[in-house]
Amino acid sequence: MDNLNILSISLLVFLVLGSCNGGELRKNFYRISCPEAENIVRHVTWKHVASKNTLPAKLIRMHFHDCFVRGCDGSVLLDSTSNNAAEKVAVPNQSLEGFDVIDEIKSQLENICPGVVSCADIVALSARDSVSFQFNRLMWEVLTGRRDGRISRASEALANIPSPFFNFTTLKQSFANKSLTVKDLVVLSGAHTIGVGHCNFFSNRLYNFTGKGDADPSLNSIYAATLRTKCQSLSDNTTIVEMDPGSSLTFNTHYFSVLKQQQGLFQSDAALLTNKGASNIIDELVSPGKFFTEFSQSMKRMGAIDVLTGTKGEIRKKCSVINS
Repeated sequence: MDNLNILSISLLVFLVLGSCNGGELRKNFYRISCPEAENIVRHVTWKHVASKNTLPAKLIRMHFHDCFVRGCDGSVLLDSTSNNAAEKVAVPNQSLEGFDVIDEIKSQLENICPGVVSCADIVALSARDSVSFQFNRLMWEVLTGRRDGRISRASEALANIPSPFFNFTTLKQSFANKSLTVKDLVVLSGAHTIGVGHCNFFSNRLYNFTGKGDADPSLNSIYAATLRTKCQSLSDNTTIVEMDPGSSLTFNTHYFSVLKQQQGLFQSDAALLTNKGASNIIDELVSPGKFFTEFSQSMKRMGAIDVLTGTKGEIRKKCSVINS
């Protein structure tokens, strides 16, 4: 057999293994099967972030919500059908945005590499790329090779996505269920340095917290007064407020600084201060170098939750529907 034939067979084996039977996530999974994949994801993501600076918070939240339900399998992208309510319609996901960006990326990839790049990988890559835009460099490594799930249930989203009303014990258990540690919990909470929250997810801390018309005593009183000027009743479910006051468009360590001043927006933020170990981690993460390093590691761990690889799942042709 001549060298050319040997090379052709080797390439074929690599392509088959690379797109079907990899068995685990790895760097540059699409290096041969779709060499431009990661560049296209970044190009489209950066184009959108350049015109919409609130997008990074949306895409990182989408990735988080995807991974906590059935693992990082793109199930959060699926539309409901006549006989199934999908994750998208669950209360925690009703305010998700950025699906149009994922669809545009997928469309471009299908044009050059049909049936190769998974929607699950697009979600993971675009979350990283959106946050990276402000730094003009990639902020953490994303291993690829995820495949797409075929099941999406609203009930599972409600049961698995951590609630902003959780206390520390419930948060810790929620993360432990996904093989994530207390350190991961605190570090990933740092993503609240960007984005907004709706009043109805924290206004109970402002009004009648213990049934006596009082505010949550663990909330900075001056901050609480400011929040009451924005969220003027418990029934307000449309007003949005910065999660990291004064710094909600910049990915930095400001969240941890304000958290130490009792200015965490949600009960789940304030809960991190109620545990000594978690509180010590917060003290460390005020340092930008430490936070970026740890965030990179925790995102890598989160991005590997219950992934489908090898021959499991499928590569969706369109991210909102399973293949027929």
